[in-house]
Amino acid sequence: MRTDVIFLLVYVNDILITGSSNSSLTQLISQLSTTFSLQDLGEAHYFLGLELHRTIDSVHLSQRKYIHDLLVKTKMHKAKPIHTLMVASTKLDVTHGSPLLDATKYRNVVGALQYITLTRPDISFSVNKVCHFMKEPTDVHWSAVKRIIRYLKSTIDHVIIFCSSQELALEAFSGADWASCPVDRRSQGGFCVYLGRNLISWSFRKQSTVSRSSTESKYRSLASTITELLWL
Repeated sequence: MRTDVIFLLVYVNDILITGSSNSSLTQLISQLSTTFSLQDLGEAHYFLGLELHRTIDSVHLSQRKYIHDLLVKTKMHKAKPIHTLMVASTKLDVTHGSPLLDATKYRNVVGALQYITLTRPDISFSVNKVCHFMKEPTDVHWSAVKRIIRYLKSTIDHVIIFCSSQELALEAFSGADWASCPVDRRSQGGFCVYLGRNLISWSFRKQSTVSRSSTESKYRSLASTITELLWL
């Protein structure tokens, strides 16, 4: 006897449904409509700021509209695009720069950048850096944020691709520096996880405690990676 599989992604009053059988999906939607007032929008193309494009053997995810809206919101839609996220000579810490008059704007924009990392692992490191200064951001931090936005303008068409594959092996990579933060000397680490050839999970963050050696820092990063693998 064949068993159909259905997946539901529910966020407040938005639902994304997919499964192995069109008839089962139709039946489920019909059953839901008898209890809830809902509108079937057909095949998904846009969901919570994410754009979906399907091909015969893959799904492309991007956030073009979300990034464009952020460019307009920050009045940077006419800014000159750049192709690098950060400048090596720029030091981001709590001592440089003048405090911003409107710290709320900084937090809102950085929050939007965090959401964009859902489909853009390439900006995870830089976004993590500017997240460290949410409490008391300065003009130096804001300049770093604007540089990320200008980079997004130049790469607005970048997508993340999930290809169909029979290979279901998980493969992970992790790494960490040692005592790189000049303020608290905590290390920073990250990981990426592949299912077959598809990148499905990634993260970059500052470690919660101070490591006493580079080996300890790398083991902490590896432990976080293993935790993610076990969850997956």
